[in-house]
Parts: sequence; C-alpha cells; structure tokens
Amino acid sequence: MNEKVFRTMNQAGTVSLVLGILTVVTGVVTGVLLIIHGAMLLREKKEVLF
Repeated sequence: MNEKVFRTMNQAGTVSLVLGILTVVTGVVTGVLLIIHGAMLLREKKEVLF
C-alpha cells in the first residue's frame, strides 16, 4: 500500500516539475519574440506617413 502511495506522489511531482519547466520555457520564448517584433516595429516606424 505504501509503495503505491509513494509511486503516485513521485509521478505527481514529476509531472509538476515538467509542467513548471515548460511554463518557464514558454514564457521566455514569448518574451523574446515580443522584444524582437517590438524592435522591428520601432525600426519601421520612421517609414510610416500619416
């Protein structure tokens, strides 16, 4: 019985760790993409005429 509980706890911890890492990686990638596209918009801003 105890082995089953420990196995379940181990799996839950592993899943939580993997999801946490994926969340951090997704946040970093999103931030980098936003910075790159923001820089592109600022660079092209001088060519826009109203």
